[in-house]
Amino acid sequence: MSKANINSHTIIKVQKLTKKFNGFTAVDDISFTINKGEVFAFLGPNGAGKTTTIKMLTTLLRPTKGKISINGFDVKHHQHQVRRSFGIVFQDFSLDEELTAWENMYFHAVLYKVPGNLVKKRINNLLRLVSLSDRKNDFVKTFSGGMRRRLEIARGLLHRPQILFLDEPTLGLDAQTRNKLWSQIYKLNHKYQTTIFFTTHYLDEAEKMASRVAIIDHGQIVAQGTALELKQLTKTNSLEDAYLKITGKDIRQESVDYMSKMRLRQSRRPR
Repeated sequence: MSKANINSHTIIKVQKLTKKFNGFTAVDDISFTINKGEVFAFLGPNGAGKTTTIKMLTTLLRPTKGKISINGFDVKHHQHQVRRSFGIVFQDFSLDEELTAWENMYFHAVLYKVPGNLVKKRINNLLRLVSLSDRKNDFVKTFSGGMRRRLEIARGLLHRPQILFLDEPTLGLDAQTRNKLWSQIYKLNHKYQTTIFFTTHYLDEAEKMASRVAIIDHGQIVAQGTALELKQLTKTNSLEDAYLKITGKDIRQESVDYMSKMRLRQSRRPR
């Protein structure tokens, strides 16, 4: 797949972003920018600061210091506008299994105040985009993992966000389903110029899909650039080898970033 043309307009701007938990620095003075239409991979070992960063970008966590601009809006002062600027697909499924695909989409449209005269057309177009038109009236509990993920992506696009955050969107999916899912993400990136910010532990996905890559480790961005630039920097032949050379090969202990993710999962469970 060729990568989309990237607009020169900066849509995400992060400046000297820091987050501390009880004296522990989970994210340490990081800065980066992402342009409109870019597919940006955010990589790092367990506990490196990925989830903490995403939570700050998506208004779920307040930074200790630093600035974040999303689609021209300051995250601290314009949270409503920021939230309307993005869609997000978490690692854990968040669909209502007792509703149909159409009903899940419809309630999202109501939540985001999509104009009533546009709801039906948008839902149909997005379900067609992710190849679920023929299953729109089926209950989500009958869907495979790959189908649920595709539906979540369609739902996340319903309010026409400028940015789509994907937190390990293909985790646990087989190779064929992963390939199908990325084909559809590629289509929406090209059709709508949607900016894609994603995390993954499948380094081949990042090398194939991302316009640029940032690697975070111990709360700091230790490298960023195109996959080719990172391979040249480390004198390696694949992004996976470059990643391991930059971050090391030791297995990491789950740290504050992991615990932050666990608390987020628990907070989304029905009471």
